[in-house]
Amino acid sequence: MGRSGSGKTTLLHLISALEAPTSGSLFFEGEEISALNEDRLALWRRQHIGLVFQAFHLIPTLSAVENVAFPLYPMKLPPEERRERARARLEQLGLGHRLEHRPSRLSGGEQQRVAIARALINRPTLILADEPTGNLDKKNGEEILALFNKLNEEEGVAMIVVTHDSEVAAVAKQSFTMVDGMLEEGSK
Repeated sequence: MGRSGSGKTTLLHLISALEAPTSGSLFFEGEEISALNEDRLALWRRQHIGLVFQAFHLIPTLSAVENVAFPLYPMKLPPEERRERARARLEQLGLGHRLEHRPSRLSGGEQQRVAIARALINRPTLILADEPTGNLDKKNGEEILALFNKLNEEEGVAMIVVTHDSEVAAVAKQSFTMVDGMLEEGSK
């Protein structure tokens, strides 16, 4: 948790190795991620990390199911399997009736759930979510947080969620505060 500009997004970018640390090293499950080349980093991200961006980053010309299936293309899966896995994730998120809709035909909450389904498609061990409720109304925001808790409990997916919203932070099992780029001790 932290104010705008406190370093929350930068922290997520460092954890996901989208940005390299200016000093020190980054380890994940005993592996030094900061020492990997770009090809190995891409493979590592695909195997371990699901990213949920505040701005969704959906591809406007693709349907919901195509957006969700998109990260599966490098895996060279048969098209039917890609589509089936994407459909199953969208149905899990209550969007089975919106598979063929493009992002412009989806509400903000639906777009966010498509982005979450895309982040989950490779069965990551860690989800990194940047202000995942920032663009949503209260009801949709609560649904997203309940979904994150469910994924954590049922699938064992670890979550790191950054927010400036104290109500969002209150749902977390543990919370930390970022101040001027530094993490302070947790409050839970």
